[in-house]
Amino acid sequence: MTSGHPGRVVSYFADDPPAPPHLAISRLTEHPTTVEAFLARHEVPIVEGRYCTFLHRGEADEVRLVHRIVGLPGRLPMRRLAGTDLWHGVLELPEGSRLDYQIESRRGDDVACANDALNPRRSYGPLGTSSVCFAHGYETPEWTRPDPEARPGELTDLVVDSHAFGGNRAVTVYLPARFRRSATYPLLVVHDGGDFLRYSAAQVVLDNLVHRREVAPVVAAFLHPKDRLTEYADSAEHARFVTHELLPGLAAEFPLSRERSGRCLLGSSFGAVASLSTAYRSPCTYGSLVLLSGSFVFVPTGTDHGGGPAFDPVVRFVNRYRRAPRQVADRLYAGCGQFEPLIIRNRAMVPVFESTGMAVRYVEAPDGHSWVNWRDRLRDALSWVLPAAAA
Repeated sequence: MTSGHPGRVVSYFADDPPAPPHLAISRLTEHPTTVEAFLARHEVPIVEGRYCTFLHRGEADEVRLVHRIVGLPGRLPMRRLAGTDLWHGVLELPEGSRLDYQIESRRGDDVACANDALNPRRSYGPLGTSSVCFAHGYETPEWTRPDPEARPGELTDLVVDSHAFGGNRAVTVYLPARFRRSATYPLLVVHDGGDFLRYSAAQVVLDNLVHRREVAPVVAAFLHPKDRLTEYADSAEHARFVTHELLPGLAAEFPLSRERSGRCLLGSSFGAVASLSTAYRSPCTYGSLVLLSGSFVFVPTGTDHGGGPAFDPVVRFVNRYRRAPRQVADRLYAGCGQFEPLIIRNRAMVPVFESTGMAVRYVEAPDGHSWVNWRDRLRDALSWVLPAAAA
């Protein structure tokens, strides 16, 4: 492989050329010292400019770095440092990258995949934890951390009766600090709301952005699906629930804006499909959409999309929308991680959205399909679709 392209990931693992000679791991190979002394001097992964060296220590027949970077094998074989139990591999990552990964080791017939024991950093999600690498230039945004000067909003749980679903649905409602019944507020509807609250610091982010006057004081409805792969895959029942049951129910309870510009749908992955699909069925209802890492799978020809049965209704919907795109909001924010396999589909949707006359803002980040990636996009997205009024 060749190196030096700022937007491309380059690997230096067992099947690749050796790592550049100026790296710490290369110097260790040429001038051996004890593994203990080497590890004591370095934080793992070792970040040296755009080069990130991953390490594993232990007796094994094979060790692999497990990741989800599109364009690279999902399990990269690490090299063993001769005469030691130290394994290593190097990735050249774009500036500001963030990468979730694990380490897989095999000894005989026993294979184990686990977080990196040498790296204390963890990324959290509904499926568990993974190790995380912060490449050069990545910083956790300060607006994602609690600010003692920002007054917290309030979370309250509601139950909405739904004829569309044939039963009650739980909704968590965020009310901004200094909420007043005499005021009027825009509404943000968040798909996978529980996960955005748990893994994307959504309440802290809203508190901070409202406090800093980067986002309008907003009422947010965090949805809790019961079967998200069905409800979010272009479900008419879900769209009916959101538009014809949730919105009127919230409007009866809270002082919400009646203007289209005051309603925004937000979702990631399948939740992005649900946001687009809901707006598609009511094209005059929503002023803005935030679509993060949308699972916009489509097939130009044939029927083999490779996503499994859960994607069948998604593919039918996205194919239909691409054939006859229409304006479903005034503003549409789309974002995707450069490391995701979905990046190609998301890029392909941008000109389709733009062709309808919607104002489209599309952002890519050197990250993957993760709740932290989506958290890190919230400031840019929400300040564009729901900006605070000028002072």
